[in-house]
Amino acid sequence: MTDLSENAHQKVQIVEIDAERADQRIDNFLMNILKGVPKSMIYRLLRTGQVRVNKGRVKPPYRLQTGDLIRIPPMRLAKKEQAAEPGRGVLERIEKNIIFEDSGLIVLNKPSGIAVHGGSGISFGVIEAMRKLKTECKSLELVHRLDRETSGCLLISKKRSALRTLHDEMRQRDVKKFYLALSKGKWRGGSRIIDAPLRKNTLSSGERIVRVSSDGKEATSRFTPKQRFKMATLMEVELFTGRTHQIRVHAAHSDHPLAGDDKYGDKEFNRQMRKVGLKRLFLHAYQLKFPWDGGYLEVTSPLDESLESVLKKLV
Repeated sequence: MTDLSENAHQKVQIVEIDAERADQRIDNFLMNILKGVPKSMIYRLLRTGQVRVNKGRVKPPYRLQTGDLIRIPPMRLAKKEQAAEPGRGVLERIEKNIIFEDSGLIVLNKPSGIAVHGGSGISFGVIEAMRKLKTECKSLELVHRLDRETSGCLLISKKRSALRTLHDEMRQRDVKKFYLALSKGKWRGGSRIIDAPLRKNTLSSGERIVRVSSDGKEATSRFTPKQRFKMATLMEVELFTGRTHQIRVHAAHSDHPLAGDDKYGDKEFNRQMRKVGLKRLFLHAYQLKFPWDGGYLEVTSPLDESLESVLKKLV
């Protein structure tokens, strides 16, 4: 099923749910198909009963079933300027970084500096670019997220069934995620598990920041030193949970903040790293392993030349 057109918002629509769209929350479904409709309006339509499922009211957590009939009321939207779209250069960069694709899944080596999706002042991201590249795929969705400055393996589903499968595997921790990160100082000893709960906070300035907190959400990472330098250590980090900024905060919590981290890092260390050519956060999602299509898929994305160059200068 395709997105509703701008004109479709001006009349009542009846949408029947097929098996591909089943088992997702009604609010998420509406946000996906009602492009350009503010999130606040969607929740108001649900709250006031203007959106109905099988002629009855439902709440946002309701999960759609195959055969459900959804009534979407007419809406008047204020005209706004057309959002910026990714240019040919960005599209080519995204397309050449596809490292795996089959009928249900795309694995992208996401470049640093490109957000995974638009919003909060960002006109577009990876998913918008991918939808422009893959117009034949009507159900492209991000399976998980990476920070804007983080590069590496990113999963994008091509079908709702693939998205459900991968989310189930993530909940069961069957998806193994490995990162390469350059941290401050020499790491003492070998592999170490950091189990420190994380909580999101908003500062008085409005900046969002994540901190270790006893009342935060469970967050567990394994840090393993791969190569030691005079003033830094190249680490392999395995994530057991997927909290916002988890690796960055756990690294800082262990007194080994990441190179190039302007939020949780060390200013003097970052200055030293800039001298050897580091122009970004040194964090790269280099490997994913998970059950897929009756077997086991392992995808690897090596460090790009700019990060490899930094390591060579540290030797």
